[in-house]
Amino acid sequence: MIPFSVLDLSPITEGGSVAQSLENSRRLAMAAEENGYKRFWLAEHHGMKGIASAATSLVISHVASATRSIRVGSGGIMLPNHSPLVIAEQFGTLAALYPGRIDLGLGRAPGTDMRTAQALRRNMETSANNFPNDVVELQALLGPVTEDQKIIAVPGADSNVPIWLLGSSHFSAHLAGMLGLPFAFASHFAPDMLLTALEIYRERFTPSPELDKPHVMVGVMGVAADTDEEANYLFTSMQQSFVALRRNARGRFPPPVKSMEGLWSDDEKIFVDHAMSYAVVGGPETIRSNIRAFIEQTDADELIISMPIFDMEARLHSLRLFGEAHRHLAVAA
Repeated sequence: MIPFSVLDLSPITEGGSVAQSLENSRRLAMAAEENGYKRFWLAEHHGMKGIASAATSLVISHVASATRSIRVGSGGIMLPNHSPLVIAEQFGTLAALYPGRIDLGLGRAPGTDMRTAQALRRNMETSANNFPNDVVELQALLGPVTEDQKIIAVPGADSNVPIWLLGSSHFSAHLAGMLGLPFAFASHFAPDMLLTALEIYRERFTPSPELDKPHVMVGVMGVAADTDEEANYLFTSMQQSFVALRRNARGRFPPPVKSMEGLWSDDEKIFVDHAMSYAVVGGPETIRSNIRAFIEQTDADELIISMPIFDMEARLHSLRLFGEAHRHLAVAA
């Protein structure tokens, strides 16, 4: 059975605080390690009232300090927001603090609105277009120092932190294949190009010093509970959050509701249902069946699960149920 991992955005819930959200991420990572997950990744978003992981490298360190074996990393760092040297120094530092446990997933989007992107003090259009060059530059800064190298990342040089490319379209699939890097697709919110992107990546893959064959991770939104009814109830928090995103009215992560009736229009329901096409929501039997089908459909090498659940105890229970599903599917494989 392929490994399962966790993608966390350190959600700031209604009535909660940033400090509480960061402590919840720490607790979730510890539980993920206990339940056999391979990775715990955190995502960079800015100006979002419901997300506490903007300073991603700091949150990675916060989580890694509470764990011992699980890999911790970014899913991802939005490289257009930063100079490659700064990221090399940050992740070189993390690799020195937590040897052999740090991953660096890179995205091409700003992870925010354009006004906030401008406040990050990078030319967004130029930076996005320069993404392939920035990736190559970052690879060099994290790799062995060459004789004629003018700029050296300290820490960072020769840390050889594993780099992943993240994407929700064909662009990063082409680039990951060309550079021979592992590829993670954001099917947890962008289902449309999943299968064609994976096909492109596998067809265009060129072996590299980092990887000798294609390696794919796919994402799902996941809510597991003791019954399908309970899981669908908990999932309404994410549905409300996506409606708010559609309305450009982002707020803190909302509590679940008994029914979405009256909270979204027909068009908004269609939008959310489509974005969540690959969501795995249900009781133990339902999630096992849906995960098995999704893995067969994608032939993925890893699965990463984002668990958007308001109540922390319910989130921890969901994580344990997905861990049990993994063990059950491994036995059945």
